[in-house]
Amino acid sequence: MKIRSFISGCEGTQLSSAETSFFHEQNPWGLILFKRNCETPAQIAALTATFRAAVGRKDAPVFIDQEGGRVQRLGPPSNYWRKYPSARAFGDLYAKNPLAALRTARHVGRLMAEDLIEIGITADCLPVLDIPQAGAHDVIGNRAYSLDIEHVMALARAHTAGLMDGGVLPVIKHIPGHGRSDVDSHHNLPVVNAKREELERVDFPPFAAFADAPMAMTAHVIYSSIDKTAPATLSRKIIKSIIRAQIGFRGLLITDDLSMKALSGTLSEKCAKALSAGCDMLLHCNGKLEEMQEVAAAAGDLKGKALRRAKAALKSARKPQAFDRKTALKDLDLVVSD
Repeated sequence: MKIRSFISGCEGTQLSSAETSFFHEQNPWGLILFKRNCETPAQIAALTATFRAAVGRKDAPVFIDQEGGRVQRLGPPSNYWRKYPSARAFGDLYAKNPLAALRTARHVGRLMAEDLIEIGITADCLPVLDIPQAGAHDVIGNRAYSLDIEHVMALARAHTAGLMDGGVLPVIKHIPGHGRSDVDSHHNLPVVNAKREELERVDFPPFAAFADAPMAMTAHVIYSSIDKTAPATLSRKIIKSIIRAQIGFRGLLITDDLSMKALSGTLSEKCAKALSAGCDMLLHCNGKLEEMQEVAAAAGDLKGKALRRAKAALKSARKPQAFDRKTALKDLDLVVSD
């Protein structure tokens, strides 16, 4: 059975019989989990194993948004997982002690990976490479490492190195930059009116520094100086001339969640536009089976360049490396307050 070019959510803490049948019949490339899907380590391990059994692929990727701070699907109030800092905590430490900040970011990434890989989660939608700007909506805010481009690149590289040391693949986001958005793209479509020269100077460089990343997630943002009508996710011009050519990203390009309200039209229309624009993989997160079926019908088979990029992404994963957990936990204390 051919793999389909979408990543799906699910409704609850275990797959229903209808969801199991859906995954078996439609064979999505991967699964993404949210807080609604996560109760205990044993429960999540069973959920991820059930998904992989349904699609018949032991290497089928399972994703999560585990950034730390306010975007942490595994964490307090549960007693099973640690509290992790927002990315900005690393940036604040970097301003005082760059060496300690880089070491800590890598150690925290390694601890995060240990949490994830043990329960069958193999990809983390991290790092956030957006550069927040004055007056922008706080949808990014302290999810960004810093306001300084060089600091962002250094800290994100250390953080993702820790993830990969632990066997977990990173997904850079939100390419080509979400830091100037004037509204929350979960609810509305942001329009960025900055000149292209300013975007090239500030917003694009962190993504260019990660052009070697295995996967990237698009931004549901209009950049009016490049494409006045279509957000990056649906813009062939932005994907071809900016993401692929100017930034130089060659990995698997995944849409941000297609159920977000930034994008208009039916799910089928959004899927068709995203694939036509050059996205390799559709992402649908809300776990509503009727919508999942609509995405599956529009997704098509994973083939050609998209299939090669998907295979390369999975191939870039490595076995978890040994690390000094005691030292890593001490470093975590540097950036987590009670």
